[in-house]
Amino acid sequence: MSEHQPLTIGLFGFGVVGEGIFHVLRQTPSLHATIKKICIKHPEKKRDAPADLFTTDYEELLNDPQINLIVELIDDAEEAYKIVTTAFTRGKSVISANKKLIAEHLPELIRLQEEHNVSFLYEAAVCGSIPVIRNLEEYFDNDLLQSISGIVNGSTNYILTRLNEGLTYTEALLEAQQKGFAESNPSLDVEGFDAANKLTILLAHAYGIVTEPGHFLRQGITRLHAKDAAYASEKGLRIKLVAQARKLADGKVAAFVLPQFVRPDSQLFHVANEYNGVTIESKLADKQFFSGKGAGRYPTSSAVISDISAFSYRYQYEYKKLKRPEKNALTHNFYLDVFVSFSAWTDVNKWDFEEVTEYHSTAERQYIRGVIHADKLRSASWFADRSVSVILQPEALIEKESRVAQSIKKVSLQLAGVTLS
Repeated sequence: MSEHQPLTIGLFGFGVVGEGIFHVLRQTPSLHATIKKICIKHPEKKRDAPADLFTTDYEELLNDPQINLIVELIDDAEEAYKIVTTAFTRGKSVISANKKLIAEHLPELIRLQEEHNVSFLYEAAVCGSIPVIRNLEEYFDNDLLQSISGIVNGSTNYILTRLNEGLTYTEALLEAQQKGFAESNPSLDVEGFDAANKLTILLAHAYGIVTEPGHFLRQGITRLHAKDAAYASEKGLRIKLVAQARKLADGKVAAFVLPQFVRPDSQLFHVANEYNGVTIESKLADKQFFSGKGAGRYPTSSAVISDISAFSYRYQYEYKKLKRPEKNALTHNFYLDVFVSFSAWTDVNKWDFEEVTEYHSTAERQYIRGVIHADKLRSASWFADRSVSVILQPEALIEKESRVAQSIKKVSLQLAGVTLS
């Protein structure tokens, strides 16, 4: 292993995580890492650190030749982009927790990292304290990796846990905000954007696929209805927001972020509150499950400290899977078994389904369970309708078209008295 190198750190951001990093480094001399300067946005705030450490001028950190590592922990992706790319061009390595920055600019960030021979580490950007990125990067060969799936956003999982316990969505969200698990503007979390950003990063390290969050199916938890939770409870299921990618028989990869019913025999069934859980399945090792806190000062600090330690031994991601001649690619050519709930039969086009296997009608809510092509779901106008909720079945992904003929589907719906639009 490479010799341990002393680190002089320029820290951007001194919030909950930044302050945690500062105190951990002072108490861990074995890391041989010191913070020389901290760049902040609001100098008037009182902070638990010597005043001479702070500055509002980010050039002070980026121009300092003694600083050989930038730790970026701000919540502004645009500002983070400027900081990270400038650091690279000046020969400084970077550790970041900004998943939005990474997901939206990964190709350029990889190119700059290699061009300037620096490290760019971001274990803290996905699943907090769970070491999932380095495991995918170093341990799992993409020819053997079958799938990766999991709960990767602690805020939504906390809300769904409390919904399952009887709270309304509004009550659960407010409680998550009060406990610090959700932001004052929680849309990135509850609409599924945060999970999609994390899945984008995981795809690069799992399968060597560099893509953008908008290139696969995504829906959050804001459209879930109280009756959906009641239906899940009656069936002995729970609803989770699951990010997942699976390699299909043709070698291509299906990826999506959607609410999903999970059974009691699934490890994800028992992942509660702000915890994350990830299942990695390979041909040889079968299923391996990782669980841990996905948000908060200590889980995120743990991942950042791990990256600082790794960098002290000159570690960097090599992106081996991106550089192989045989390339993996995303596909939308697959089918999903979905549960759809809505207010009136006119809200959803029943002809979009390849097969309808179940339907329910109550005074308050209508339900359809059926098989639909991913492209059809993605383009369906009702998929974007905020009054319509879409929840995956536990074993949702189907690679081949259903064998049930369209004519049987039509007849079954008509016999059920459903008026087709």
